[in-house]
Amino acid sequence: MDEAFGRSVARPRFLTVLLGVFAVLALVLAAVGTYGILSYLVTERQQEIGIRMALGAARGGVLWLVLRQGLLLAGLGLTLGVTGAILVGRYLQTLLFGISPSDPATLIMVTGVILITATVACLIPALRATRVNPLDVLRGE
Repeated sequence: MDEAFGRSVARPRFLTVLLGVFAVLALVLAAVGTYGILSYLVTERQQEIGIRMALGAARGGVLWLVLRQGLLLAGLGLTLGVTGAILVGRYLQTLLFGISPSDPATLIMVTGVILITATVACLIPALRATRVNPLDVLRGE
């Protein structure tokens, strides 16, 4: 009986593990993409950031400037993603066990994990932006 039960749950278990692996991979790709975009934007705006700091902008202000830009993009992506998940959720009903596709606790937890990941991915380029030496940037022109 144990063998028959094991065979009957093998496919759903495999699909669940596979879905989990793809979810982690998607989270890593999202973090790397967010980091890459923000790193590029900081590099492109390095002259502007240097001028702001030369004129007296606080490091916290520069940090918030870069973080706000990255988190705005992440918030837009989350809004579209959660809306898409709710709309497509009924098609995934067969893969979900014990929860509904629009389970508020799950959506809140996933949104929180993605926001934390996006914040960390944005924080690295933002901290790099605060270490810009205004003299080096202004001499670089």
